[in-house]
Amino acid sequence: MTQTFANAPVGHIARTLEARGVITREQLEHARRVQKKLFEPKPLLHILKELKNITDKDIRETLGHEQVTMRLGELLLELGVVSSPALNTAVNIQKDEVEQGGSRRRIGEILLTHHLIDQKKLISTLSLQMGFPHEEPQIAGIDHGLFKQLSPSWCLENVLIPLRAEGDHVLVAFADPLDRETITTTEELLNRTVRPAIAARDSILEAIRQVGHEIQVGSAMHSDEKSVVGIADTILLTAIREDASDVHIEPMRDRLRVRFRMDGVLIHYRDYPREITMPLVSRIKVMCGADIAEKRRHQDGRLLFNHSGVRMDMRVSFYITVFGEKVVLRLLKKQGQLLDIGEIGMTPAMVTRLRNEGLGSPSGVVMVTGPTGSGKSSTVYSCIHHLNSPQVAIITAEDPVEYMLDGIAQCTINPNIGLTFEETLRHIVRQDPDIVVIGEVRDTFSAKTCIETALTGHKVLTTFHTEDTVGALVRLLNMEIEPFLVASTLVCVVGQRLLRRICPYCSIPATPTNTELRLLGVTGNELKGGNFHKGEGCPHCRHTGYTGRIGVFEMLLMNDSVRDAVLERKTSHALRTTCFKAHEFMTLLEAGLLKAAKGVTTISEVLRCLPRLQPPRSLATLRRIAGE
Repeated sequence: MTQTFANAPVGHIARTLEARGVITREQLEHARRVQKKLFEPKPLLHILKELKNITDKDIRETLGHEQVTMRLGELLLELGVVSSPALNTAVNIQKDEVEQGGSRRRIGEILLTHHLIDQKKLISTLSLQMGFPHEEPQIAGIDHGLFKQLSPSWCLENVLIPLRAEGDHVLVAFADPLDRETITTTEELLNRTVRPAIAARDSILEAIRQVGHEIQVGSAMHSDEKSVVGIADTILLTAIREDASDVHIEPMRDRLRVRFRMDGVLIHYRDYPREITMPLVSRIKVMCGADIAEKRRHQDGRLLFNHSGVRMDMRVSFYITVFGEKVVLRLLKKQGQLLDIGEIGMTPAMVTRLRNEGLGSPSGVVMVTGPTGSGKSSTVYSCIHHLNSPQVAIITAEDPVEYMLDGIAQCTINPNIGLTFEETLRHIVRQDPDIVVIGEVRDTFSAKTCIETALTGHKVLTTFHTEDTVGALVRLLNMEIEPFLVASTLVCVVGQRLLRRICPYCSIPATPTNTELRLLGVTGNELKGGNFHKGEGCPHCRHTGYTGRIGVFEMLLMNDSVRDAVLERKTSHALRTTCFKAHEFMTLLEAGLLKAAKGVTTISEVLRCLPRLQPPRSLATLRRIAGE
């Protein structure tokens, strides 16, 4: 894209950096001379960074310190996010619309709607350079009291939504957090100081409509808790409110027990009289379309409904036990914050290698492995989000679709109407895709489909249920996939788990016990320099010592030694030894120890969740490999 940076005057940010003494006049003039000599023009701030005169931190601190009131277009131009021709086009569109009697739209809105700037790049720039937090509206977490203080039409007009109170100020998501006039008006309406955050324009507008509708019509799921319908609704709504991932409804000898899986661990919710077991199970069967009359065989079902603007997809399983039918519901949120690859918990070195060598490969299979509930789908979606662009065609076959992504052809498997994995995979390559996403490798057929799709020059992303990365290689070989096909098409295998985070409110320093050291297979010298903590337990974490979860990863990139080991059909132990010697390979156990050494999780959590196949190396070695 042709830009006119060399002919443009020195920008406001560069002048402010000079005025604050961050750079000298000589450094500014030198960068200006370099800019004019470049064959491919660059923004002045980029050149100053390449000359190591400034850093992103310097820009962020300068912008924050000076409270710069630049217009969005000028800021984006100086930061090099938008080209001068694109900005001029947006300004001309704005003028034409006003002359034709239309309203005066903001430059940022025009840049986005006419695809003159990438929304992800805009948000990233304002978040990183200006220091605005990136907060996509989560409907269930929006304070309705604050929202009622503003007019929905005014929120729609100015593209903002109040999220929550934080101390003496209110966090408000804006599409344009630089609009000082709108921020001032919002503060007057709320009678509180506003802390601006940035969010995607579309997500703000959708949140405004959904919250406004909910306030207008009220909750659609009020019911009498004494009835079976009321009990079922109360259980489901509580699970949603508590952010549970699964609900277990378990008939026992003398009672009906209900538990929620939260942060990967089952928490007791409530006991009910045993007499309501059959009517409650029947109610859930009605809700998910299962056979009410069938009480002797296992069944599956699916329940879709909207609540508080969050579309919930519940996969339901009915299992016959000696005391009645046990019901397990898995809650899948249709709306959720999609994380960038760099935010899911990988080490800096692993993120770089995944982007450049794994996802950057023109073709081949990228697998994410781990047990059920380990976050595989979220990682795959983060990879899709990274690869998604107008220049590529991405098509998926999923069961079910968990995140709705713009610009991607997503298909939900529905065996009830004959839309099976086998049927979908046969048709998927006829859609001329660049990237194919197969929700899960379930059997030999789906594994062969991944391999064959990669052989035809496509990039394939999928998940696989194995213990670790080496287990994926062994299982593929045991599924009658020829070794030369595995070696030639598999590009990268990512293994992962989710560990519980230590509660920040009750975290205290802790020293690894002798039992923990013995189970880890270390003497203690390997853990020197670690900042280990544990949670004492408090009301914020329900006295568990943990709140939330963090991902830990191991990544195997197929190099020559690993390919040779696969071709020779070596044993799992030999394969694991070969991978362990591979450059920059770190096991799940070692990745977990790094997290524990930072005080993010505990050693007991590492021992509970991660396979202990080989003793870990020292923290110093692991930090070097991790690029920390």
